[in-house]
Amino acid sequence: MNAGAEDRWPPWFGPAALVIGLVAGVIGGVIAVILIQGGTATAGGNLSPAATDIATVIQDLGFVGAALFLAARTGPVRPEQFGLHGPRSWWRALGVLLAAAVAFIVISDVYFSVLHQSGQEKEFVKEIGGNAGTVSVLAVCLLVSVIAPVCEEILFRGFIFRALCNARGPWPAAIVTGILFGIVHGLSAPAVDLLPLALLGFLLCVVYWRTGSIYLTILMHSINNSIALSSDEGWGTGRAVALLGASLAMLVLAAWLLRLASARWMPATD
Repeated sequence: MNAGAEDRWPPWFGPAALVIGLVAGVIGGVIAVILIQGGTATAGGNLSPAATDIATVIQDLGFVGAALFLAARTGPVRPEQFGLHGPRSWWRALGVLLAAAVAFIVISDVYFSVLHQSGQEKEFVKEIGGNAGTVSVLAVCLLVSVIAPVCEEILFRGFIFRALCNARGPWPAAIVTGILFGIVHGLSAPAVDLLPLALLGFLLCVVYWRTGSIYLTILMHSINNSIALSSDEGWGTGRAVALLGASLAMLVLAAWLLRLASARWMPATD
């Protein structure tokens, strides 16, 4: 493979992958309606919780698929191109991660305090299928705390941010990526959450830029989602810790499996 293939990703690759992923979500919704709802919408004209889960998973996988498809236009694709490797320095990485987390918490708390809002989504789990028993709740936890962080980080930080960096450099790329991240999530989250989500998207770009690894951004994204999910649903400390621990364990397993697959099927580069 030619070194630095990601340096040849045109800036428009990033937004294009985002659009393709969103279209995949629409297609996923149609498929879900056909398979689960018999081709008919619910009384309110919306997808059922189970259908929403399936459409969301298809969209997340569409994000990754679009990024891989477009990246392959410039040469063979490897995990390293998307930042799927360890940070340059673990100590530095942990410091950057902690600083970004503190900045996000402080700024978000000030923002919500000024607006007299909490930013919580009380019906979130119910809306995406977590109201039909233990299995459905576990499925939602998997979706929110594992699948979404992995797929969204590969797209937004590993691909969109990286492609946009080729145009104007990291700072403008981080700002634009953060705005896109906020807008996409604002399609389903309350409008008041748009700015904090954009801030999170921006800070995750900074973490990736300063550490060279999206493992750290996946970690921060997963922790944020797990805490937000537990808080929104009023879960106690025990359940919150269990969700966080299980999510992190699955992410570590996924990283290990990726490393094994890369070593087995992808030749080392010079």
